[in-house]
Parts: sequence; structure tokens; C-alpha cells
Amino acid sequence: MRDRTRARQLAAAAIARGDVTGWFDELYREADSGKTVVPWTDLIPHPMLVEYLERHAHHGRALVVGCGYGDDAEELLRRGLQVTAFDVSAAAVAKCQARFPRSAVRYEVADLLHPPAGWARAFHLVVEISTLQVLPPEPRARALSNAAELVAPGGTLLVVARAREENEPTGEMPWPLTRAEMDRFRSTGLTEMSFEDLNDTEDPPVRRYRAVYFRPE
Repeated sequence: MRDRTRARQLAAAAIARGDVTGWFDELYREADSGKTVVPWTDLIPHPMLVEYLERHAHHGRALVVGCGYGDDAEELLRRGLQVTAFDVSAAAVAKCQARFPRSAVRYEVADLLHPPAGWARAFHLVVEISTLQVLPPEPRARALSNAAELVAPGGTLLVVARAREENEPTGEMPWPLTRAEMDRFRSTGLTEMSFEDLNDTEDPPVRRYRAVYFRPE
């Protein structure tokens, strides 16, 4: 079981003061000093991303949303893509650069709620894993739309997120998404190519959605 105590404390305090993303950098800085851990960081590429990439080859420009410590970005680079990866936490980005000092990945500090204008519809593959689920409902909806807008014509968006039924409680952060929330991607102009509702390999297993969307040319 992952210890999310400190992450939840920081998130609650930041959200209470109206700063829904400020706590990420606090968490990464505390982790750097050994005071806590980043509960979603395993220092390996996400298994659901690797499994997807084994079945689907991609080329061109890729973007990793909320890159954390960079493992997903490096996996995409290894498979031949031109990768940009960003996180709202400057401490996380600095950690990526320290872990992979000679990497060709372009690591940047950026916010999914306010992405750079030049990124609009610029990437052939956008990977969003576990970022939406740590945002409250209103900024989550905005982040969802912004993530979709990053996908180039002819491009693909891969989303992995915790899942729940409409009638289930939201619980504590990370807050699982419903099928209805995921369906909002289709209202952004994307076409749903596949949608999986499955359990991951954690102990105990966590129910997750893995969905793939395509922007028609």
C-alpha cells in the first residue's frame, strides 16, 4: 500500500487556499530532502504505457503530461519518438534532468491548466497518466479539454486514470474518474478508438481506465 498521507495533506491545504497545483512542487521538494515520498513514482515506465506501446507503434512528436521523474518520457524516447515532457513542479523537472543528463527529451516546467500556446495540436502522441485524477472537478474538466487540444490532426491521446462508478463515493485524493467524465474527450473533437476498464498489477489491484483517442485529419 502506497503512503499518500503527506500528498493528501499538501493537496488539501493548497486547494483550500485556491492553488490547485501548488502542492506538487512542495511534495517533490520534500521528497528530494527525504521527508516524504512521491506515491505515484516507481522509477520505471508505467506498465500500462509499456503494454500499449508493445501493441501500437508511434512516430513523430510525443508529449508526456505530468512527467514526474521522467521514466515514461525516456521509454518513448527509447522507442524512437521526439519527446517533450513537462511537469508543473520545477523540482520534478530538475530531478528528470539530473537522472538523465544526456537525454534528448526536452523537459520543461509547464501547467496543463495553462499550456504554452505553441503546443496546441502540435503532438502526434500525447500521454496523460494519473494527472487528471489528482485535480478537483472544475480544474479537472479544464485540464481534460487542454490535454485534448494538444493532439495534432492524425494524432493520438492515451489516457490512464483511476476508475469508479457514478454511484460510488469519490473518496480521497487521487479521485477516480467516471465513464461520463472520460466521455468528455469525445466532445473535444477526438474519436474514441478503444476503452478498457481493468485492474492493474498493484497490490491490492486498482481499477483503471485505459483509453485511446484519435484526432481526425
